[in-house]
Amino acid sequence: MKDLTTGKPMKVIWLFAIPMIIGQLSQQLYNFADSAIVGNYVSSDALAAVGATSVVSNMLMGFLISGTLGLAIPIARNYGAKDYEKLRRTVAVSTILTALATIFLIVLGLVFIYPVLRLLGTPAEILGMADDYVRIIIVGLVFIALYNLSANILRAVGDSKTPLYFLGVSVVLNIGLDLLFIRGFNMAVVGAAVATVISQAVSAIGCTAYLLFKCKWLLPKKGEYSVSHVDFTDLCMSALSMGFMSCIVNIGTIVLQSAINKLGTDIITAHTAARRVFDILTVMLYIVGNAVTTFVSQNMGAGRIDRVKEGIKAGIMINMIITTVLVILDMLLASPLIRLVTGTTKAAIVDPAIMYLKISVPCFYVLGPLFVLRCSMQGMGRKIVPIASSTLEMIFKILSVIFLAPHLGYLGITITEPIIWASCTLMLSIMYFTCPPEKVFEAYKAKETN
Repeated sequence: MKDLTTGKPMKVIWLFAIPMIIGQLSQQLYNFADSAIVGNYVSSDALAAVGATSVVSNMLMGFLISGTLGLAIPIARNYGAKDYEKLRRTVAVSTILTALATIFLIVLGLVFIYPVLRLLGTPAEILGMADDYVRIIIVGLVFIALYNLSANILRAVGDSKTPLYFLGVSVVLNIGLDLLFIRGFNMAVVGAAVATVISQAVSAIGCTAYLLFKCKWLLPKKGEYSVSHVDFTDLCMSALSMGFMSCIVNIGTIVLQSAINKLGTDIITAHTAARRVFDILTVMLYIVGNAVTTFVSQNMGAGRIDRVKEGIKAGIMINMIITTVLVILDMLLASPLIRLVTGTTKAAIVDPAIMYLKISVPCFYVLGPLFVLRCSMQGMGRKIVPIASSTLEMIFKILSVIFLAPHLGYLGITITEPIIWASCTLMLSIMYFTCPPEKVFEAYKAKETN
């Protein structure tokens, strides 16, 4: 466990973020390898089928992942305040809320997934494969929820290393099972989905077992399975604001995917491949933002407003440095990576994917500060922030489908996100400076007193 209320903010944030970066890079490299295996050993249509379902599965997974991260914010704040009884109560209620949300989302997903795929205009030649793949992924949400709840509880109290170990095992297992099920057993996209769920189960069970047997001080004792009305409202609002942020963003992405689907299977494949590379490149920026969330939460709990401000500045600086490295890598590796993941040299697939990366990656100079500002304000408990920024993002994506995609084709899709990043960063900067951390802290203490 690590107390983030002491030490130089830049060093503390970076050291805390490194294990999470490695873990998420491993996960994204698995996704990359998964796509490469499907693209090379099944078909480009199979890769398109996986890509066509990703926006739907990402919405469900994103709600759980973001929701559990939201639940971890009050846990981190209580840890920073050294209020361990309140921390344990928060863990107990967070577990119950996560279980209920998971059951609801699995049922919802299984009932509505096929009509949603049809509504999105998924091409007929890949619709069956897409449905088979995503149903298995939806059932596996139980393990997504279990792992992320356990991992985010550990990270909230400063342990970012342990979740990495279990994730690392999962990634290696996942790639091995992919090859076994796809190449060995000829299971095509179903094999990829089954491999994913089995691997997620291993990491979920491992991380939860560690929490139960090695971190008993975090577990609620008898009579600690409830919180005050104020704290329950805070927990629910924190989880829902983060969860709905992810959902709103993904609703916009689903609308965007419907426009992509209309451009044909080649463009779906190109976009899927480009997003796999894109996701790898953005991992470090996103994780630094998550590290800032925990840093800010702990220091808000400890009343260290000076460190909150220093941590935000440090996070932005770290992301600007990372972006410079990523731009160079993009210039050197975009083309070979796209060819590797698609398993083709077909210009109609490769060229649009490369264009996507060449336009998007230099705009990370805006995306990096966006992640830090949004995550830091989430860590302060400003619950309206994720909803506001994600709503703006959704609106721009809908406008892109209406105005840009019909006239510019895939180029219109490609320039949509950089426009969104710039707009959201401007909005968040205004929100941050008009209500700085000291004002948020005063409001929080007044609410706690009342």
